[in-house]
Amino acid sequence: MIDDTRAKRNVAVLVAAQAFLGSQITMIFVIGGLAGQQLSPNVCLATLPISMIVFGSMTTAPWLSTVMQNYGRRAGFVVGAFGGLIGAAICAYALTINNFWVFLLGSYMTGIYMSSQGFFRFAAADTASETFRPKAISYVMAGGLISAVIGPQLVSILSSGPDATVMRFFPVYLAAMTLNVLGMALFFLLDIPKPPVPSVDSPKGRTRWELLTTPRIAVAVICGMVSYALMNLVMTSTPLAVVGCGYAVADASNIVTSHVLAMFAPSFFTGHLIARFGVEKIMGLGIAILGFAGVVALQGVELTNFYIALVLLGLGWNFGFIGATTMLASSHAPHERGRMQGLNDLLVFGGVTFASLASGGLMNCSGGDAVTGWAAVNMAMIPFLVLAGGSLIWLVMRPKTKTA
Repeated sequence: MIDDTRAKRNVAVLVAAQAFLGSQITMIFVIGGLAGQQLSPNVCLATLPISMIVFGSMTTAPWLSTVMQNYGRRAGFVVGAFGGLIGAAICAYALTINNFWVFLLGSYMTGIYMSSQGFFRFAAADTASETFRPKAISYVMAGGLISAVIGPQLVSILSSGPDATVMRFFPVYLAAMTLNVLGMALFFLLDIPKPPVPSVDSPKGRTRWELLTTPRIAVAVICGMVSYALMNLVMTSTPLAVVGCGYAVADASNIVTSHVLAMFAPSFFTGHLIARFGVEKIMGLGIAILGFAGVVALQGVELTNFYIALVLLGLGWNFGFIGATTMLASSHAPHERGRMQGLNDLLVFGGVTFASLASGGLMNCSGGDAVTGWAAVNMAMIPFLVLAGGSLIWLVMRPKTKTA
């Protein structure tokens, strides 16, 4: 019988980190665009702070993956939390001096934490057996349920009041700083061995190009990119759309809460569904649900439409992204881990960076009002859904005798 005791302990630590440290990301995603809208010299740049967070994550992923490969997961995660601490501090300072460009610098530094959080799912698989691996990934992602409650609700509490200036967001960044300080201690409870130092005659593994041109890896990367990018595209614009349609910041926070709950609640059974029905079917279901989310969003701008669309968006992301992560984790050798995982997150968050930047332009500069902008955001999903769905169908239809 396979003993997954160590893996289960690591999963428990990573779930806690996902829950508490991860809540800063939901907090910042709620207010980043709103603060950017007040600080920026051009409303088309409102979501640029969110883009800078994701850009920071994208550019950090390759070297942070190397740090983890050479020094272990714990070292990489502590570096990430420290980056989040510095980023939140710089953003808080930028609010006090009303400086958009300093705010962007802090946002970029926050991306270092976001990058490290992206590796939680891979760390969950490091010590898990093949049978437990999809469940371990799902459980860690499920930790986001707590962050879904903590983050947006802290925003509602800390940014409420009559103050309409950008300084109303200052307490939120102080809370983010505190979460990073407290969260660092969690990583010292991890029990994940450092990867062995490769010997001269150890296998070198495939090059990055060879990895990316492996069909199964290519499809996993594409579906991971599309799932995450489209989720970010729509979620980034949601607070702007909700407030722009005449609703309150608290309504935007509650909608984002429901969205993040939908992102992570299914994680309790996503791994079981993958084990039972196969990863390809669950990924395909995720892509289909993302498309349906866009359809609902295009039906109107009542609060009900926002809630239903964002819940579906979260559910589609869960199936698509966890499925892609599971497929990728089983498609490369251990000695290829650092190279492939860093490359994957570079590409995934590159797509998310583009999506978050495009989100503000589509929302604020593609029409005369919030309704037109919201429609443009959701229409932009179509070609990328076709790309992901088409690549998955191609993989399934390939002759099974060919090399994966």
